[in-house]
Amino acid sequence: MKWNSGICKLVITFVLLCLTAFLHAETKHAGKQNYMVYVGTYTGPMSKGIYFFRFDAATHRATTPELAGETANPSFLAADRRGRYLYAVNEISDYQGQKSGAVSAFSIDRKSGKLTFLNQVSSRGAGPCYVTLDKTGKYVLIANYDSGTVAVFPILADGKLGEASGFVQHTGKGTDPERQEGPHAHQIELSRDNRFAIAVDLGLDKLLIYKFDPAKGTLLPNNPAFAAVDPGSGPRHFAFTPNSRFAYVLEEIRSAVTGFAYDSATGALRKLQTISALPESFNGRKEAAEIAVHPSGKFLYASNRGHDSIAVFGIGNDGKLTNVEYASTGGKTPRGFALDPTGSYLLVGNQESNNIVVFQIDPKTGRLKPTGQILQVPTPVDVKFVAAD
Repeated sequence: MKWNSGICKLVITFVLLCLTAFLHAETKHAGKQNYMVYVGTYTGPMSKGIYFFRFDAATHRATTPELAGETANPSFLAADRRGRYLYAVNEISDYQGQKSGAVSAFSIDRKSGKLTFLNQVSSRGAGPCYVTLDKTGKYVLIANYDSGTVAVFPILADGKLGEASGFVQHTGKGTDPERQEGPHAHQIELSRDNRFAIAVDLGLDKLLIYKFDPAKGTLLPNNPAFAAVDPGSGPRHFAFTPNSRFAYVLEEIRSAVTGFAYDSATGALRKLQTISALPESFNGRKEAAEIAVHPSGKFLYASNRGHDSIAVFGIGNDGKLTNVEYASTGGKTPRGFALDPTGSYLLVGNQESNNIVVFQIDPKTGRLKPTGQILQVPTPVDVKFVAAD
């Protein structure tokens, strides 16, 4: 069969159009690999507030970190999806004469990365240590560690925070007389469908489950009301898998991870497994800090202060974990860390080494390999990626 010149021209044109579309898609995708990164810290002699640098996930190169905005003890951060506003807890215990911390709102300058202060409100409890946004981007949720409270705040049209629309005081205590003498809310996070808010309370050894009303910004009782971990475990942070089938809570006091099967219809969590986040041979300080699930849903990461490592686990189809490795963080006292949205890199903040170390993630095994890049940031506590233009 012979093709005439007209058909050949049509085929060539079609191929060129497809190639152009492919290259355009690749270029667009590559553009999404550029990120703004904000770092929450504890302020003092070295740190002045929130720091900022740019990170290119295509090359793993970062700019030199610089101060983005001054504020007291911005230990945990959250940004809206469009990267317009940044919210930070101020982990203090005395706000305007009240036994409370605060939460601050900032606008983001997309070109310079600098932050402009918008307003600040009481966090409705002492020692706020976690902040997140609901999936609609209309509310900020806070966990207050010292007072064992959680609260919800509306985000106004200009990015500022309104007064609390929801508030819950946890009650009770755990079995550890020093660490669990009362409630200590350490995290509150939304389910992926925005229907449930789960508060992790280190003092109660519970994950408290609330119905979240996105129209009113309130927290309502749920049935079941909570899921429990073993007494004295001290749950700190948890993370869902991308498909919401499983959730994992990192236990600070015993440095372990407990996995749950998650029922998205009722918010119920059913315990599957508990596995140590430390090697059996380790007899030093146990104080786990942060946990995250890889975007692929295949791997889980947890940081260990004392052992100064990231524990890497594989996630099976049944949700159970298997240990892959314990990777040194290249510094002292790792706190928060973050995976870039492409799932290619992990950036960990070493609080007492005043640095952030960049690791490359093996896409097949989940193992971590140092890239050799170390960024100097004073007392880093939390690391947050924000998509750049």
